[in-house]
Amino acid sequence: MSETPRKIRLVGLVGLGIMGAPMARNLLKAGFDVTVHNRTRDREKPLAEAGAKRAGSPAEVAAGSDVSITIVSDTPDVEAVVLGAGGVLEGATAGHVTVDMSTISPAATRRIAEQAAARGVETLDAPVSGGDVGARDGTLSIMVGGKEDVFYRVLPVFEAMGKTITYIGDHGAGQTTKLCNQVAVTGTLLATCEALVLAERCGLNAERVRAAISGGAAGSWQMTNLGPRMLARDFAPGFLIRLLLKDLRLVKEAADELNLTLPGCAQVQQLYQAAQSAGDGEAGTQALFKVIEKLSP
Repeated sequence: MSETPRKIRLVGLVGLGIMGAPMARNLLKAGFDVTVHNRTRDREKPLAEAGAKRAGSPAEVAAGSDVSITIVSDTPDVEAVVLGAGGVLEGATAGHVTVDMSTISPAATRRIAEQAAARGVETLDAPVSGGDVGARDGTLSIMVGGKEDVFYRVLPVFEAMGKTITYIGDHGAGQTTKLCNQVAVTGTLLATCEALVLAERCGLNAERVRAAISGGAAGSWQMTNLGPRMLARDFAPGFLIRLLLKDLRLVKEAADELNLTLPGCAQVQQLYQAAQSAGDGEAGTQALFKVIEKLSP
């Protein structure tokens, strides 16, 4: 008879940026014993004050946890904190589960899963959508790839951070779903920007227009949450433009492998590249609004 996996109590989190820090807070609120690590160590202090333990490396995080979560910027960063010296696999023992909640290459995700499995370590890819608001409020959409039984084992951890939690399929399926998500998000962002710029240029009260159309078929998360920021010219990041460009690069790589043309996505990528060239790489994705304004001075 196979041993029943013990209930998860110890959770580690590596990466305390815009998303990771509030996700760690929600894990603490849910009653998990949380250990955190960040390359910039000062970011650990507020969470330590809230009750988290601090670790000196990703390996130390894994050694003290049942489940370790990584949420960092790009594929090479995940490979470094999981596979590299002092990485998660260095500290993980057989039966440990490492969950990557970054957005990275599906192919790299599968390679990491293979290397972890060789050490008896389980992996899930579980990228998220919902931005800083979703991370703070615990309402993220979480799309998960990996073994289904491991997903259900980790589900209570996901429930502390998200509202819509969906098992998609085998390793890499979560990351591929996130790329589909980014195609839909960026297209809707562009439409939101164009609609609100049109409203302003027509001399209308653009906030009233936004409120009016949000309640109908034009309603979207972007219109509701980012539309007001655009009109207030609040371009503080909930999600960085440079990171969205990374995601769009991954979308293009996946599409190219399939010989698939995504014309809308290609146009949005060019517009965001213009935003980055104008110095807005560290701004929130709603700063696309400025690019649309400048196209028709």
